[in-house]
Amino acid sequence: MSKAIYYVQRNNTELSMDFSHQAISIVMGDVVNKTTLLKSLAQACHFPSYFSHNWDSAWDCLTDSSVSYLTLDLTDVKKIDNEDFNVFKSMIEDAYRDFGKPQLWIIMPSEYET
Repeated sequence: MSKAIYYVQRNNTELSMDFSHQAISIVMGDVVNKTTLLKSLAQACHFPSYFSHNWDSAWDCLTDSSVSYLTLDLTDVKKIDNEDFNVFKSMIEDAYRDFGKPQLWIIMPSEYET
């Protein structure tokens, strides 16, 4: 398992770890896809105005930022584009591998296995 990404259930006590007050929450609506992920990540991390809403630009802005911890709550999401979500996770893993940050905590509905 990557040290960049952790899956936890909403009621998991790991969420109360020391980082939680420093974590930036990526707020999602009902749908997770490239557009919603990039928009929500940019808003949460306060990406600069030159962010061009593509994966490469997101990686550049994320690795230039001071963001160390992210949370992504999927408990209320109705639809996930798995291809886009996997690209997003790969971007996080690449950034972590190259820069040691950020770590992403994905909060899953309690009925899913982590």
